[in-house]
Amino acid sequence: SPLHDIPLWADKAARVAHMVVEVPRWTNAKMEISLSEPLNPIKQDVKKGALRYVSNVFPHHGYIWNYGALPQTWEDPRHVDPDTGARGDNDPIDVIEIGERVAARGDVIKVKILGTLALIDEGETDWKLLAI
Repeated sequence: SPLHDIPLWADKAARVAHMVVEVPRWTNAKMEISLSEPLNPIKQDVKKGALRYVSNVFPHHGYIWNYGALPQTWEDPRHVDPDTGARGDNDPIDVIEIGERVAARGDVIKVKILGTLALIDEGETDWKLLAI
């Protein structure tokens, strides 16, 4: 399982984490780790019965960076975050890797966290970590 079997830290002393790539750079399909299926496969996200895609923003195609999640993390929907006042989104913590590499879906890459953004998406806390 990309959620349960990969350690969060690649090197805790150096603060280097593992990231599971769900959406590689320059791709459009909105993919995510499935929390409801055995072994947590990475599957295309569905909203209102339709597969989800990100739009192109000229001159770029798809996501401009690698997008994924930290293994061994989860934003608890029962917990109200003191910074946002909203409950967790029931997903692993998201990571945006802003380096130059083009990863593949499912790759586990080592990242250094640069900072965080707290978003409220449809009334839920959705933390985004910026990494390189």
